[in-house]
Amino acid sequence: MENGVIAIRFVDSESEIAECLRLRREVFMEEQGVSEELEIDGLDKDCVHVLATINEQPVAAGRIQYLEDTAKIQRVCVSKTCRGEGLGAQIIQFILTEVSADPSISKVRLGAQTHALSFYQKLGFSPVGTEYLDADIPHQDMEIDLRDSA
Repeated sequence: MENGVIAIRFVDSESEIAECLRLRREVFMEEQGVSEELEIDGLDKDCVHVLATINEQPVAAGRIQYLEDTAKIQRVCVSKTCRGEGLGAQIIQFILTEVSADPSISKVRLGAQTHALSFYQKLGFSPVGTEYLDADIPHQDMEIDLRDSA
């Protein structure tokens, strides 16, 4: 990632969303063994997609589903070759900055794989509810109350 130009942006073209799906397939389906029917859940058309590139090469993605006053961050993934460089945190910060500007959004929520709880806590998220299995992977819901941090 050194000397690379990082760009993180919302995308809506079919080709850019296809890149997001390719990254999700690589990380969730190929690496983590999530089935296609669970990963490709039919909600992509209702979500806002985020794509991160380095030197214009897609390397990370995520999506946001808006549910009333909550922005739910989902499907955040970073290509194996770019992990450990802070790109996941940059995507989350980008999303938080963008959704915080919307006065109709009071909470940001996500379902974190439990191995990543400390990562999300460092970004300001707090655990809510109890641990659960999603695609046979332990998860914990986490959220930020934007009204508390305003």
